[in-house]
Amino acid sequence: MTSGPPRLKEALERERFAVTVEYNPPKGTNLEKLLASARSLLGRVHAVNVTDNTAAVMRAGSLSVCRLLYEMGHDPVMQITCRDRNRLGIQSDLLGAHLLGIRNILCLTGDYPTVGDHKDAKPVYDLDSVQIMQLVQGLNNGRDLAGNKLDGSTDFVIGAAVTPEADPVGPMLVKFETKVNAGAQFFQTQAIFHPDLFNSFMRAVRKFKVKVLAGILLLRSAKMAEFLNANIPGVSVPDEMIAELRAAGDQRALDVGVEIAVRTIKAVRPHCDGVHIMAIKAIDRLPEILTKAELG
Repeated sequence: MTSGPPRLKEALERERFAVTVEYNPPKGTNLEKLLASARSLLGRVHAVNVTDNTAAVMRAGSLSVCRLLYEMGHDPVMQITCRDRNRLGIQSDLLGAHLLGIRNILCLTGDYPTVGDHKDAKPVYDLDSVQIMQLVQGLNNGRDLAGNKLDGSTDFVIGAAVTPEADPVGPMLVKFETKVNAGAQFFQTQAIFHPDLFNSFMRAVRKFKVKVLAGILLLRSAKMAEFLNANIPGVSVPDEMIAELRAAGDQRALDVGVEIAVRTIKAVRPHCDGVHIMAIKAIDRLPEILTKAELG
């Protein structure tokens, strides 16, 4: 890695293997565990994502946590969804993020409220993820979505999501190209559990001049893997992985999950531009994964 605090934009531009991790803000105000984990990763990752009410579950806001991570020395990736804000709120939050030093934005549509913990919440969806990318491009060029001139433009790196193991993959490839045309500069993928399918996807998208970071999700148990298979479109944990987790028992399942994550990182590394590691409810294992996968 470069000397000084690693930065995502520089890693991508210099074609370094980029490493990002993801944090869910707390459902409340206690940030102790999140900040302790982030301190342990200083200098070891290029950026830290902060989710935006992921799975439509109400949590502390991405913007405030991104600022705290920025002050710590990290390069934050602020996630922003279309579910909870109209175009006025989205643009206002983005300008505020830029004022606070945040330079990476991951544009997402967002899960429908009925999957979360406030099922009666009214969704907004004034824009979709592609339109947010176009909006961010406009802010970078000094114009708001209505075409009005800004008094000071933004300088965001635009990120997008993709599901490489979608079946069929054809519509996803079409959407990938649409997002590239909308200004996406890097992609962080949905969780990868079939490196062969991912490598095939990468061959199909290498014609585009964008960077792709493979999503690595830490499995904590066989039950978690079965839940993903039943509820998350485009995610398919192989039966042999589930059997491996089950055979480990409750005491060792997370250790096996770490081994699977490390194995997957090593399998996809020759084919992509980086990895995005998601260790939901097990963020204390992130340094171990980085070390075992020889990521810094």
